[in-house]
Amino acid sequence: MDNVIKATLFTWGITALGASIVFFFKSINQKIMSFIFGFGAGVMIAASFFSLILPGIELSKELGQIDFLIASIGFLSGGLFILLIDKIISKLDKKKDQETTLKNKLLLIIAITLHNIPEGMAIGVAFGASMLGIGGSIQESWLLAIGIGLQNFPEGIAVSLPLRSEGMSRKKSFFYGQLSGLVEPLSAVLGATLVLLIRGILPFVLCFAAGAMIYVVAEELIPSAKLNSKEKMGTIGVLLGFAIMMILDISLS
Repeated sequence: MDNVIKATLFTWGITALGASIVFFFKSINQKIMSFIFGFGAGVMIAASFFSLILPGIELSKELGQIDFLIASIGFLSGGLFILLIDKIISKLDKKKDQETTLKNKLLLIIAITLHNIPEGMAIGVAFGASMLGIGGSIQESWLLAIGIGLQNFPEGIAVSLPLRSEGMSRKKSFFYGQLSGLVEPLSAVLGATLVLLIRGILPFVLCFAAGAMIYVVAEELIPSAKLNSKEKMGTIGVLLGFAIMMILDISLS
């Protein structure tokens, strides 16, 4: 469990680092942000397949379960869970009518915070599975945490800079920016606990975490990496992130 806590404190720290940009800059180079979002997406896609879905299928077979059914239900459930969260956020957004622009920015904090929950769970599940000798190695789990941490950097920026632009003080903008990352350690501990205590539902939990992550990648990271259709840094980041995660998985397995 020590690795889980350390890994998610790292991801929170990177979120805080991104939020701290508000003390130094008014904007960040779009190419750099595109690459970071893309790299994080690539790592998360590869981790979802190699460290979560495949181990989930293999364990499901060992437990005598219908592997393809458990994997698909778990995967879709994870995606639908985040879809439901998105719907809730959209309804809040439609009800704001007369609210100020600053309050609209606060909705962004809620959205990013909620999206950090499955990322934290995925880290916890990956480390928990590693501790049980299932799925990827500890090193692969750390790479997943690093990939998630990297894409948390621009998320911290995405919260703090808009709040600062609306007149909020630098200190408060930073506070709310880093706050969005604090849910990851909590959700990671929950994910690891589920894995360690309830082996029978582990295949479902692994695939659930994968589905939740893929939804976030498709809905948030890849579009953010491709804000400019002519810019290729996001695409390069996706390929590089996936390749590094794949190489480590094959070489360490």
